[in-house]
Order: sequence, then C-alpha cells, then structure tokens
Amino acid sequence: MFRARELRPGIFWVGALDPDRQQFDALTPLPEGTSYNSYVIRGQTQTALIDTAEPARAAEFFGRLESLQLPRLDLVISNHAEQDHSGLLPEILRRYPEARLLATPKARKLLPDLLDLPLDRFDEVADGETRDLGGRTLQFWHAPWVHWPETMMTLLPEERILFSGDLFGSHLATHDLFLADPARVEQAASRYYAEIMSPFRAQIRKYLERIATIDLELIAPSHGPIHHQPAAILTQYRRWTREEPEPKVVIVYTSMHGSTRQMVDHLTGLLLLRGVQVEVINVEEMDAGRLCMAIVDAATLVVGSPMVLAGPHPKALYAVALIGALRPKLRFASFLGSYGWGGKLVEPFSLLLDKVKLEILPPVLAQGVPRAATLEALEGLADTIVQRHATLAPRHAAPTPGSER
Repeated sequence: MFRARELRPGIFWVGALDPDRQQFDALTPLPEGTSYNSYVIRGQTQTALIDTAEPARAAEFFGRLESLQLPRLDLVISNHAEQDHSGLLPEILRRYPEARLLATPKARKLLPDLLDLPLDRFDEVADGETRDLGGRTLQFWHAPWVHWPETMMTLLPEERILFSGDLFGSHLATHDLFLADPARVEQAASRYYAEIMSPFRAQIRKYLERIATIDLELIAPSHGPIHHQPAAILTQYRRWTREEPEPKVVIVYTSMHGSTRQMVDHLTGLLLLRGVQVEVINVEEMDAGRLCMAIVDAATLVVGSPMVLAGPHPKALYAVALIGALRPKLRFASFLGSYGWGGKLVEPFSLLLDKVKLEILPPVLAQGVPRAATLEALEGLADTIVQRHATLAPRHAAPTPGSER
C-alpha cells in the first residue's frame, strides 16, 4: 500500500520511486534508479499539489495522493514541464475539475504541446507572485534554464522550504526522504549536476544569489532526497558552478590494435611525473555519467583515437560530441592517435568542440606503433599542458554558507 509521507504538519511527499530504471533520456545510466518527487501543501482554505510523476509510476503516485483523502485540490503547480514531472497532469485535471494549473508563461505555451492540456485550466504566474493558501503562502520564482526555458521554483516562506524543481536533485531511489549519508547524497548530486545542470552554471549562479537571501530549513527537489541541511548542497553548487577549472587532465580514448593505448599510457605517465592530476576513461564501454563527472572541473581534455575508414573512431566521436554539448569549463584540448594509411583525425573532433572556448594544443599522431619521435612529441605535449595550467587563475575556497548575505 502506498501512503503519503508527512514532512511537516500539513505538508506531504506523494512522489514515486523508480529503483529499476536503468537510463535517463536514453542516454545516462542510473546506477541507483531515480525518484519523482511531488508534494501536497494544505492551508486553511486551499490545498496545492506541486508537480506529479512519471506516467509509468501512476499507480504509486495516485495511491499516495488518494491516501490523503483530499476533498478537493485547488492549485496544481508545474515547476517543470518535462514529462517525468508533468506526465500525470491530464489525469490530475480530470480527477479534480476545480483545480487551476499554475505555471510560468513559457510553461503555459509548452505544456499543451507536450500533453494536450486545455488552456482554460491555466493561470500564468509572474516571477515573485504569491498565492495564499490560508496561513501559508506560495511564492513563485522563475528560474529559466535549469534546465528548460520554462522552469521555476516554489517557496513556502512560513516553513522556509524551497521546492526547487530539478535544481539540487539527484537520481537516487531511496525510501529515506532525508538521507543521513552526506557522502552518498553528494556523489549522486554530483553525477546529476554533471549530466544535467552543468551547461547552465552561469544561470544557476544567479539563482544561488537569490536563494542566499532566504534562511532555508529544507530544499525539496524533484528528484532524490530532500536536503535537511541546505548549506551543504548550496556550498557544493557554489563550487561546481564557478568558472575556474581545476588543473586536471581528462584523457578519453579508445584503441583498436594497441598503438593509441600505448600513447595514452605514455602521456599519462609523463603527466603524473609532472604532478598533474589525470583521469583516464576508455570509451569502449563508457559510462556517460562518469565522463560527465570527470569533465566538470577539468582544464584540459586529451582525446585518443585510432583512425577508422579515414576518420576518428565512432565511440570517441560520441564521447566528444557529449562533451561539446555539455560546454564544460575546459580551457585546453589536444588529440592523439594512430593511423594506418591516412585520413583526418583532428578536424572532426574540433568541430564537435566548437561551442567550448578552448585552445587546441598541438596534436600527436603516429603512423602505426609509436616510435621515438612520437614519444618525444608526447613529452612536448606534457610540458605544454603544465605550462598552460600555470596560467590558470588560482583556486579560491568556496564561500562559507551565508557569506553572501
């Protein structure tokens, strides 16, 4: 039996767990499943629902909602139009004909296209607008591009709770609404940030400034555990979203007959001897989430690939396409690889990274196995990376919680 979980008197979690889901967006692995968080807030005169759940988990969601035996539902708030949060809105509006659907103007345009919702059930909410539930107030903060253009967050100021939508979330299916293991939460939130939020770090920094004006007790995201010590996740986000990369090299490679692997191993050893942090990822069986996490704070990317039919290996191309889409903080990139008769290796990779503002360092290519000249060129590349890292801005300690106020 599915039952609602009370967070505070009159405030309930009515979401759904999806521990067996293996991928999100048919792209990123979910090693610990995920959850779809939805919340009911009762005031003295009105009751509100914030978001719904993935349609595949409808029985669980409606079981929890029905356990509250609500006589009516007045407001339905859509913080985010993506279907894992909005997919059950049509059934909600059917079951509760009195309910008004509150969303940003952009969401009002987007949701009818995604779910064929009737426009006459919508009320647009402005940034900062409030709704009185009777002794409790909902305030809506527009937060476009975390990670869609229509997103918003909902603040419950009397309880100092921020319902943050996808921001501050994690793909983690757990029955513990308030997870007691900080390391597990940080790991899951780090993966989530890297995969989904990292391209929008400039916008997120602005929202962090706004959030810093409120002394929050809870941050309740749309995925994963609720943050009962908000300072921890806010400090992590300040660190993740700043623009200065770490002097770290990520080497992404695949190898067919061992030549490219020899070059990668040699360069890795040279960098380690020079005191450079290195993470090596073989993309033959790549965990996209691990790649996203590795590249978040790295200053330098090195791509290693053999030539296949006069071009880069397709798996290496896929990895670089994903990196290019994430638009990370990278400052430098280089390429290495082995070829048989010839072809173009560097140009296809460079095109995939054209949205990332970086300097391309001299590539190192070998015909066949790497020989003395190739090893000497790798020495030069290692030296160049060290020199470029010396130009990076010094890292500053993350601000302490509340220091922006």
